[in-house]
Amino acid sequence: MAYLLPEEKIKVPRFEESAGFYTSEKVSRLMQKIRTVNTKPEVAFRKVLWHVGHRYRRNYKGAPGRPDIAFVRWKIAIFIDGDFWHGYDWEHKRLAIKSNRGYWIPKIERNMQRDREVNELLVAAGWHVLRIWEHEVKKDFGAAFYRVLRFIEETTGEAIYD
Repeated sequence: MAYLLPEEKIKVPRFEESAGFYTSEKVSRLMQKIRTVNTKPEVAFRKVLWHVGHRYRRNYKGAPGRPDIAFVRWKIAIFIDGDFWHGYDWEHKRLAIKSNRGYWIPKIERNMQRDREVNELLVAAGWHVLRIWEHEVKKDFGAAFYRVLRFIEETTGEAIYD
C-alpha cells in the first residue's frame, strides 16, 4: 500500500490593513452577512429530505468537517459546497479575482485543501462522502436531490425510493 505524504498546509494571511488588505465599509457589511451554515440551498435540501421521511443530523459534530447533512446510522456525510468558497472551476475563477488576490487565492485554496483533508478523515473513519456544488442545487434541484437518493441507496443497499 502506498502512503502519501501530507500536503503542506497553505498559509492564509490575516485580512487586515497592516497586511496590505483593504475593503470598503459597504463590502465589509455584505461579507458579514454571508452564512456558513443554514444557507438557502442547504435549508431547501434538508426540508425535502425531512418531508420524504429521511432523518439526519445537521452540522454533525461527531464527524470530521461537520457535514451539512449526516446520516449517522449509515455513516453518510453530505456537503453542499458554495461555488466561490470551495473553488468550483477554480482554474478559471482565480483569474477573475481582481482585488486582494494575496488574501483570496490562498484562502480559497486552503478551503479546497481542507475539503480534501476532511474527505480523507471521513473515509478513514468509515464514512461515505458526497459533495454537491451550490450551483447544482440552484440550477436543477430535482437532479441534485435524486443524486443524493441514489448515493444513499448505493451506499446502504436499501431501496429508499420508488
